Amino acid sequence: MSEPPLCVAFDCDGVLADSISSWRTLHEFFGTDSSELYTRFLAGEFNDEEFMAMDIELWKEKMPKIHRDDIFRAFSGCKLMKGAKEIVKELQDAGIHVAIISAGVDLYVQSIAALVNADDWIANGFEFDEEGWMLDSGIVRVPSKAKNDSIERLIKMIDCPPERLVCIGDSSMDLSMKIPGSKFVGFNPTRETAKIAFKEAGVIVVDSNDLADLRPHIGLE
Repeated sequence: MSEPPLCVAFDCDGVLADSISSWRTLHEFFGTDSSELYTRFLAGEFNDEEFMAMDIELWKEKMPKIHRDDIFRAFSGCKLMKGAKEIVKELQDAGIHVAIISAGVDLYVQSIAALVNADDWIANGFEFDEEGWMLDSGIVRVPSKAKNDSIERLIKMIDCPPERLVCIGDSSMDLSMKIPGSKFVGFNPTRETAKIAFKEAGVIVVDSNDLADLRPHIGLE
C-alpha cells in the first residue's frame, strides 16, 4: 500500500473482542449447541436468516420467553482483545477512520464499539416486541459470507478509495471483506478453516492475540 490507509475495518468477534463468537456465547448461556447447524450453514444448506431463526428456536426450547435483558446478561463477561482500545485510538489520532463490520449480535457489537470508541459499526440482531421480548426471527444487516456489501457502502460513505482500505478478520468468511484493490490482514486465526483459507488467499496473517502486532500492516509503522 503506497499511501497510508484512510480506513481500517475490523471484524468484532476474535479481533476487537476476545471471544470466538457472540453467537457461541449465547449458545453457552442458554445451554444449546449449534455446531451441526454451523457446519450445514457453511455448506450452503441455508442462509443467514434461516440460521438465525434456527438458533432462536434452539434457545426458546430452553427458555420459551427471552427478554432483551437476558441477552445483555449473556454478554456481561465478555472482554476486549489485548490492545484494542490503544490500536483504535492510535489509528484515529493518525486520521484513520475505524469501523466494525460484524455478522455478530448488535447488542454485543454496540458495546464493543462503545468501549473502543469506533467511528462506525454494523452488525446483525434480533427483533423484540414493545416489552422487550424476543421474536422468532432475526435481522440480517451483514450477511456473514458477503461482508463486501457493507464494506462497499462504508467506503462510499466516507469517500475512501479501495486502495486505502485495510480490513482485519479472523475467520474464512471475513475474507469477503476484501474488495478489489483493498488489503486484508488475517488476525489470530484459531479455526483450521480460517488458517487454510488465509493461506490459499495469500493474505498477511498475524499470529498473535495482541492487536499492537497489527501496527506494521495498518500504516502505523
